[in-house]
Amino acid sequence: MNKLKSTSSILLILSVASILYAIVFNPADWIVYAISLISIPLSILSFGFIVMAKGSKEEEDDKRREPFIGY
Repeated sequence: MNKLKSTSSILLILSVASILYAIVFNPADWIVYAISLISIPLSILSFGFIVMAKGSKEEEDDKRREPFIGY
């Protein structure tokens, strides 16, 4: 989970930085389109992975008490 969380955090930071670049520096139109097509879905996806990797306190306690038996 730590690998997923750290990778998603890095991707979120990079995608937000690229979106801010497109807003602040106003590059050519095709660059803005490319950034928006790649960075916006990537930021949403990586934010979702961060939230999913976090887990609640109750889930962590349940994982410690019961071993994985399969579903």
